[in-house]
Amino acid sequence: MKLRKFYAALTAVLLGGFCLTACSDDDEVSVKQETTETELIVSGVWKSGEVVHLDRHLVIPEGQSLTIEPGVTVIVSEKGVGVNHVPVEIAVKGNLYVLGTAEKPVTFTVDPALRTSENTFKGLWGGIVAYESCQEMALDHVIIEYTGAQVIEGSPAAIAGIYTAGDDIYPQVTTNNINGSYALTNSIIRNGASDGIYMMGGNGIITNNTFIANGYTGGEAVNLKAGVKADVAGNVMFSPNTNGLKLSSSGQSETRGQLKATAYNNTILNAGWRRDGEKGGCIYVEKNALVTVVNNLMVNCKFRAMTPKYTDPNKSDAGYDDRSVIDYNFYASGSQTTPIVGDATVGNPAEGYAMSNKNYSPNVDTHSLISSPDKLLDPAFVAFPINSVGLTAFALDGNWDLHLAAGSPALQGANGSVTPYFANGLTIGSRTYTSPAVQPYFGALGTK
Repeated sequence: MKLRKFYAALTAVLLGGFCLTACSDDDEVSVKQETTETELIVSGVWKSGEVVHLDRHLVIPEGQSLTIEPGVTVIVSEKGVGVNHVPVEIAVKGNLYVLGTAEKPVTFTVDPALRTSENTFKGLWGGIVAYESCQEMALDHVIIEYTGAQVIEGSPAAIAGIYTAGDDIYPQVTTNNINGSYALTNSIIRNGASDGIYMMGGNGIITNNTFIANGYTGGEAVNLKAGVKADVAGNVMFSPNTNGLKLSSSGQSETRGQLKATAYNNTILNAGWRRDGEKGGCIYVEKNALVTVVNNLMVNCKFRAMTPKYTDPNKSDAGYDDRSVIDYNFYASGSQTTPIVGDATVGNPAEGYAMSNKNYSPNVDTHSLISSPDKLLDPAFVAFPINSVGLTAFALDGNWDLHLAAGSPALQGANGSVTPYFANGLTIGSRTYTSPAVQPYFGALGTK
């Protein structure tokens, strides 16, 4: 649909409340839209190539769906909504299917003039929130950037009780239905002030994504809580503020079950160095989560995988489930150092991996390959300067190639016996998303 015709359709919305049909040069597409002072309420299909300027909350109503086709760009206003400038939120109360392609991704962004390094962690809008009534959401070949605004009084997610005004900042993607089905695949989630994806419920597949610069004063690339069953695989996570993976059964109850997750063949780089003190590192497992974490490649991260309170296992919302497997991982370290921040005691990855940490459990990483100060392990990427990239750097260089070179030590010693939860697929809308098989190497990409 031509941009001119889209605005003609939007004018019809503003004047009459609803636009049932908008015609393109090629076909006819049914779209239902209603505008209020604070919301754009939409269901139907946004056709390939649309440019949507969003100056109010986008709402997909309960029981309805919005499909967004390849190449759509949604430009979100940083000015917020109303006199209080409530950050713009995409409130998914029904179902959302964002179906881009490698050649034509769907983009959620801000005005081009605001896409600067200085705005990396400014949190210019609220992010995508799948409410408890959302049954399905698929984000495939999507770019989401410059989110993480403060949740304030009047924020839809605060009114709904999902987040707390004044305390929380928006993750880039949120899920909240323990019975929902969600996929985040082949996407780029970058430049956000909070978590890349925060799942508080549902079945999930998080695969083949690139997470860049997630979290300002805290935050992870992937944060999973009680009520979730998910596979996390094939992702590259560069410079999350705290961890690449936080896996926690926080909130576990009779109705909201234990977190169950497999996380494998991910590459996590520069994790934890932008976080003060002893927090941060790469992988953090807590509060009775049941997890399998294998074949991951950690590069220049602050600490090894942490599993607190191992001496008090298998208690709901506490301890560490001793059925979990956190092993067969590769911890690489360059030789560079960074100033010690806060009460941390390390300035080099190998030092952090080797330190005696109260949250390192004795049966974790017993078969992993771990750099030490006197033996630095290099995974031999095709192109990545492991000894010179700043540990607090958060811009992913397009010239880097994180495939493993022939003969890489990361091509051997991995564990191939893990079965993902969704190896047979998770159907969302008209598509079935399948978790990839566990690969017999460390990291996301293998060789070319």
